[in-house]
Amino acid sequence: MIRRYCVGEENWVDSRTVYIGHKEPPPGAEAYIPQRYPDNRIVSSKYTFWNFIPKNLFEQFRRIANFYFLVIFLVQLIIDTPTSPVTSGLPLFFVITVTAIKQGYEDWLRHKADCSINECPVDVVQQGKVVRTQSHKLRVGDIVMVREDETFPCDLILLSSSRHDGTCYVTTASLDGESSHKTYYAVPDTMAFRTEQEVDSLHATIECEQPQPDLYKFVGRINIYRDKEEPVARPLGAENLLLRGATLKNTQHIYGTVAVYTGMETKMALNYQSKSQKRSAVEKSMNAFLVVYLCILISKAVINTVLKYAWQWSPDRDEPWYNHRTENERQRHMVIRAFTDFLAFMVLFNYIIPVSMYVTVEMQKFLGSYFITWDEDMFDEELGEGAQVNTSDLNEELGQVEYVFTDKTGTLTENNMEFIECCVDGNVYIPKHGFKCTLNCNCTNLEHEDLFFRALCLCHTVQVKEEETVDGIKRGIHQGRPTSFYISSSPDEVALVEGMKRLGYTYLRLKDNYMEILNKDDEIERFELLHVLNFDSVRRRMSVIVKSSSGEYLLFCKGADSSIFPRVVSGKVEQVKARVEQNAVEGLRTLCVAYRRLSETEYEEACHHLSQAKLALQDREQRLAQAYDIIERDFVLLGATAVEDRLQEKAADTIESLHKAGMKVWVLTGDKMETAAATCYASKLFRRSTQILELTKKRTEEQSLHDVLFELNRTVLRQHCLDFGLIIDGATLSAVLKPNQEGAGHGNYREIFLEICRNCSAVLCCRMAPLQKAQIVKLIKASKEHPITLAIGDGANDVSMILEAHVGIGIMGKEGRQAARNSDYAIPKFKHLKKMLLVHGHYYYIRIAELVQYFFYKNVCFIFPQFLYQFFCGFSQQPLYDTAYLTLYNISFTSLPILLYSLVEQHVTIETLKREPSLYRDIAKNSLLRWPVFLYWTCLGVFDAVIFFFGAYFLFDNTTFTSNGQMFGNWTFGTLVFTVLVFTVTLKLALDTHHWTWINHFVIWGSLLFYVIFSLLWGGIIWPFLNYQRMYYVFMQMLSSGPAWLSIILLITVSLLPDVIKKVLCRAICPTATERAQVGCWHQHDNETEALNFIAPIRPPSSCFLSPPAE
Repeated sequence: MIRRYCVGEENWVDSRTVYIGHKEPPPGAEAYIPQRYPDNRIVSSKYTFWNFIPKNLFEQFRRIANFYFLVIFLVQLIIDTPTSPVTSGLPLFFVITVTAIKQGYEDWLRHKADCSINECPVDVVQQGKVVRTQSHKLRVGDIVMVREDETFPCDLILLSSSRHDGTCYVTTASLDGESSHKTYYAVPDTMAFRTEQEVDSLHATIECEQPQPDLYKFVGRINIYRDKEEPVARPLGAENLLLRGATLKNTQHIYGTVAVYTGMETKMALNYQSKSQKRSAVEKSMNAFLVVYLCILISKAVINTVLKYAWQWSPDRDEPWYNHRTENERQRHMVIRAFTDFLAFMVLFNYIIPVSMYVTVEMQKFLGSYFITWDEDMFDEELGEGAQVNTSDLNEELGQVEYVFTDKTGTLTENNMEFIECCVDGNVYIPKHGFKCTLNCNCTNLEHEDLFFRALCLCHTVQVKEEETVDGIKRGIHQGRPTSFYISSSPDEVALVEGMKRLGYTYLRLKDNYMEILNKDDEIERFELLHVLNFDSVRRRMSVIVKSSSGEYLLFCKGADSSIFPRVVSGKVEQVKARVEQNAVEGLRTLCVAYRRLSETEYEEACHHLSQAKLALQDREQRLAQAYDIIERDFVLLGATAVEDRLQEKAADTIESLHKAGMKVWVLTGDKMETAAATCYASKLFRRSTQILELTKKRTEEQSLHDVLFELNRTVLRQHCLDFGLIIDGATLSAVLKPNQEGAGHGNYREIFLEICRNCSAVLCCRMAPLQKAQIVKLIKASKEHPITLAIGDGANDVSMILEAHVGIGIMGKEGRQAARNSDYAIPKFKHLKKMLLVHGHYYYIRIAELVQYFFYKNVCFIFPQFLYQFFCGFSQQPLYDTAYLTLYNISFTSLPILLYSLVEQHVTIETLKREPSLYRDIAKNSLLRWPVFLYWTCLGVFDAVIFFFGAYFLFDNTTFTSNGQMFGNWTFGTLVFTVLVFTVTLKLALDTHHWTWINHFVIWGSLLFYVIFSLLWGGIIWPFLNYQRMYYVFMQMLSSGPAWLSIILLITVSLLPDVIKKVLCRAICPTATERAQVGCWHQHDNETEALNFIAPIRPPSSCFLSPPAE
């Protein structure tokens, strides 16, 4: 059947056949092969009740840190280790449980959402009647009835509508965010069906492609059987497919819609798949640090194992009188004993690897992301929406951006188009002033003038939204004048149609496939719409074929000048081109308009090409492109239009701030070079002092690409002190990125191009295709510096670069929400990027950098005394700390203060960060997580650990400390070291805190108080569930000693002193910009205090750091 009714179908493509109403085809037509398809159940959840525990555990133990601690826990269970398995098992259980609860709760919410969707009522036509059922019971081939404002339950083919022209209006806001009404069309042979019985009598099959996620692509055809006649084949495209999740609007109901894709095969479900995982620079640093600490751990275990056997080389030390070996231990091989001891030391020192750091980082990212969504400064009143966080894994990456790639239209500009002027054969028409003639045109071609205005009234996809009266009666024309307004997915088209209305030509409506316009003489003209050759980003033009009332066939085309001029054979090209270039320099968006008269033969030939291409199931897009290329030729140029797209509010201020912060801003746009350059000057991307370098097709035609590149490279290197800006177009970029160039080795042009770009403060890439935008981002990402990139855009053509960049930001613009849906973060306006990066990004980075370094520091402080203790206990693997302290150190005693710090710390105020963008440079290139900083924190931890251990050791050596003369034991010694440890690491964090709130005080001092109370209870009560209680009365005994109190205070002071001295000296000798800003803020605070004390002494002064977090 496919080969029979589809001309030129030479290659087979995998497709499906849908039997409408589950009816078999007539005998002899084709073989009836029932196919099994999934039901309409949507499953967005990850787990089920039965597989949650095994699947979640498997996913969690794929993380190296979790798997490592599991191995340590198993080692503790299998061999005789110095510490209880609880010490490793409980923290691991805590981390696993917290993560499982979080993921389980999120999945439970998904289950609830799935149930509400799957149980939604749906109307199905069965045996000529409408039957109500549940959504999940729908099957492929069912005929569905949908009413106004209802959501489509699956992907459906439209057969008939309550509207007489067989159309329906749909909003796809839940799919791509576009709130405009889109028009969908019924199959011509079935559009007349009005009742359930008529629809149920249809005998047809649908052949279409297998499910794929592209929302804007569908290839299929319907075969309609009538009695014993040959079946009629009609093409089906995206304009016939109603997608699940879209909503029916301005249409009472649609009858006989056929389900072609159901459940997880719908396009909406196929778009559920997550984007490729992006990893931040901080996460990479964490993993590198973890490897270093793992090496330290192994080194410690090896050193202690070797020293143990060196120590036991003497027989009296190998088996002292108080600790004889068993017979089994004597017979065990030396290698096995050594390996067992090595594992035991690994267990003893394993706390140097901070397992709780990962869960703390996850909680910090998850909770911290709410500060962006809660930020009132990033809420847009017009949209009624604020910023959105689609992934919290990249919060800190916002503070590391080095390159910003931005779209122009809708991102830097408002995408709110206003018609400015049009040019017909050199005559310029301005709506405000009637028209004027320029460019020394001698006469006006009235025919061309009328054709131009008619072309713009007919060549579009604008819909007319009719206003309603209080009685609910829709009225389109009132006293001969339209009272309706225009809606379209493209603001350019609305601006052009409204511009024509101001010049006397009004588009009225599309009715029964006839387009009606009201001309300047108030006469209604009707044109039959025969074909629409839709716009696409490759052709950069659209066309319509219409038939006038006189029977004349006309092809009208509008598009970019680069796609129209090469196809023009006559017309005043030079005059129009001059006006287009002048408008582009002024920053206006230009389109050219052309037409062609078609003879009957030419029209039939065009219909043949189009029908052939539309009926193809394989390579339909390529065949349509070939057909369009054949039809759209030999044009007569009519003129051009100019539309203004105003710059967004504070766009220039935002770009200027990004420059001051050390970021390089690139504009990637599909617009003309002159238009884009004008916008760049207006947005302060280029300054008047900027020396512009051009790398364009025009220049490479005059010189070879090789010569131009080397000349530009010499220029930027010779005059490196100047401010350079580069302009490159898509054609030249393609040549630069080619793998092999004549006379140059592989990749040479790329390196020269990158060298030029490095020396330019700003780059403008114009005439860019969507894929080229992604290639540019990828090129910069892969350069030898490996900079952090950010891409921001508002349209579907920006999705590729948003997904390619390290951080992708979508703007909730007028070109739909595809960019916002595919981004990591979404903001209402471009101006919000300033606070997103300079404030939120800055805070996120310094917070998580301190969190990571602090975790490693406090674990070095924790475990290094244990390492030193082995030298004083004969390497016997005797633990220094009690089991409870080993278990709760990272879980309870030191976890909350750093978590809170990482959520609310503000080392400088928000106003200071916005006022001084250069502070962003202080944290650039991962400066707080570099190896020197990491080494400083590690050395500081080792120093503090040495002070804890040897301070306590020498102060208490051979001395009695209690009033009754009792000596301290090893558990008292360990408790003393642990007490100094907990107080020192907590107070170290307190010293690093700049922004104090009541919750900081509560958590920091509360954690210390909790430790004291826990120790008193743990050692002051005989717990019945413990077999032995070695800590009984130890803590109270320690606190009863005056020297112990003195030692605690002295050791804490000595431990914290070097870090304090280092900070004071650094601030005095070579302060950073951030430290200077802090001092300035303190001075400002002092001045405010004096003024407030003078004006109102009773009122407490406002502090630079004591204000509540504005996030």
